[in-house]
Amino acid sequence: MAGMLDLENELKVADEFWDFLGGQGTYKDLLDCFERVGIELRKEIDDYFMKYNKQK
Repeated sequence: MAGMLDLENELKVADEFWDFLGGQGTYKDLLDCFERVGIELRKEIDDYFMKYNKQK
């Protein structure tokens, strides 16, 4: 009995997935966007998570 998934041709993750959806370079572009937003919103992100890091 053969496997249900052809992992070589059907399962795509990370760069393979995003480049498949949006074309070559999409994954890198997506990571660059997340990095730029993370840098720009660093203070807001830190403030948000600070609520959960308070020690009792």
